[in-house]
Amino acid sequence: MITTTANNQNKNFRRLLAATVVVTTGFATGAAAQTNPSAAQLINELKPTGMLSDTTRGIKPLGPDTSAPAPMAPMATPAAMSTPMSYAPPPPAPVPDISAPSANLSVDFASGSADLTPRAMATLDVLGKALTSAQLASYNFKIAGHTDTVGDPAANQTLSEQRAAAVKSYLEAKFGISDSRLQAVGMGESDPVVPTPPNTPSQANRRVQIINLGQ
Repeated sequence: MITTTANNQNKNFRRLLAATVVVTTGFATGAAAQTNPSAAQLINELKPTGMLSDTTRGIKPLGPDTSAPAPMAPMATPAAMSTPMSYAPPPPAPVPDISAPSANLSVDFASGSADLTPRAMATLDVLGKALTSAQLASYNFKIAGHTDTVGDPAANQTLSEQRAAAVKSYLEAKFGISDSRLQAVGMGESDPVVPTPPNTPSQANRRVQIINLGQ
């Protein structure tokens, strides 16, 4: 009898422990879910940055002029004058190496459609504030819709185009952003952040990417 009671207590304890693990794991998963950046973070990610290209390496400034005159070159002989001189073009001037800043957003659409949910609108409100800020108001942007690999690739391509267009329309209507500043494209499942096999759900790959196209 005592043994049976002890076994029951052990079983109950194991069940309680398993339930605790499930709850804890679920909470951790939710806490680790992708969170969208704030307006300030979006501005920082999307504002253009550039640096001099590597062609500037090894370039040394000219030294100070000396008071002593440079020695005169000897007179060229007739034979030397008859030899054609080779001409080496100067190296190209350094040009700025401008990257294309971008940011990824998790936009909550209705399942299988391009309808924006209230949560999606809240996300796009943050994006709209960033795109109309003084730091970004003069730049043009590409809105690229992406999907995961669940479903038919052709259907995913169409859905990504529709969702990118929905984001563009919302930003233009809500924030008065000019149509010429935004370009909507659909990427379907062709450019995943996390490569997965076909028919694999991935929240990270269901995204909207904002790319700075310059002025």
